[in-house]
Amino acid sequence: MGFLVDRDKVLSSLRTVIDPDLKIDVVSLGMIKDLSIDGAKVSFTLELTTPACPFNKEIEDSVRRAVQAVPGVEELDMKVTARVWSARPSAAGFDELSRVKNVIAVASGKGGVGKTTVSINLACSLALAGAKVGLVDADIYGPMMPKIVKVVQPPKILGKNKVDPARIMLGIKVMSLGLFVDENTAVIWRGPLVASAVKQLLTEAVWGDLDYLVVDLPPGTGDASLTLAQTIPLTGVVVVSTPQAAASVIAAKALRMFRRLGIPVIGVVENMSHFVCPCCGTASKLFGESVIDSMAEELDIPVLGRIPLVPDVSVNHDKGIPIVLADPASPAAKAFQEMARNVASKISILAHRSGAKAEEV
Repeated sequence: MGFLVDRDKVLSSLRTVIDPDLKIDVVSLGMIKDLSIDGAKVSFTLELTTPACPFNKEIEDSVRRAVQAVPGVEELDMKVTARVWSARPSAAGFDELSRVKNVIAVASGKGGVGKTTVSINLACSLALAGAKVGLVDADIYGPMMPKIVKVVQPPKILGKNKVDPARIMLGIKVMSLGLFVDENTAVIWRGPLVASAVKQLLTEAVWGDLDYLVVDLPPGTGDASLTLAQTIPLTGVVVVSTPQAAASVIAAKALRMFRRLGIPVIGVVENMSHFVCPCCGTASKLFGESVIDSMAEELDIPVLGRIPLVPDVSVNHDKGIPIVLADPASPAAKAFQEMARNVASKISILAHRSGAKAEEV
């Protein structure tokens, strides 16, 4: 007769595995599902808080070791899944956003810092990790997204002011004014029209089930940003800046605006952090010493990523292929992937603080 594995001892051992982000054990977080014991065999599902978490492999390995350390366990059948937690308020009044778990605004204080590039590669990196992702090009005056990503399925008018979003690579759903107006047409609109257009792009699209909806805002703190912050329940905002002092000062102003509106700041991304020579791989600080760290410390926000200035990023964007897909092993792609993992990790923390939690076993 074999040794009988004690269920309580399995759970007790699993409680020693602490999520590095949330600082709580995996049992209390409800990450252990359908635990069953058959003789010396232990079976369960480990449900992670997001497929893009930077600590997923670490958690998985720790859980495996914890169970195998329990006396009598000879076999472990562990399935690993992920269920993204929602960290935003209810989308009451916005039916098409009710099944979107998280809306992430990507903002900047000024133009020319690569905000759209960050938005696209963030969306693609999250989708590569296994998340369901949507992307909104809310830069009404310069809707460039359809020109720098390949649209594999155009939008469809469904009637009654509803639109099935376009699709790009990885099944990402996209809405952009550039999908509906000629690329040579200048958009000459005053504030109220801009605000209305941003709201329509978000609320008249049939998004369905999404883990993350990334919204690429126009630069500055104008009507589009205010409309989004005041009318759509947001998970938080990612602010993009370059290393220079002037750029960081303006980025800090945008950050403070969102805070005044009660929007959580997920963190800051330093784009064009340094130049990587395509011939020798040497990194050079073209813009001098960065001030992003001091800005982040002063405002008490994390630096989510430092994206190098690499020619291949713009070259591949001109071909409609984001760098995380064109060359996943490149320094820029790795930096974008790390940034996306950090964004997903911070959102899990926000979700936990807001009370989101799965049921325990």
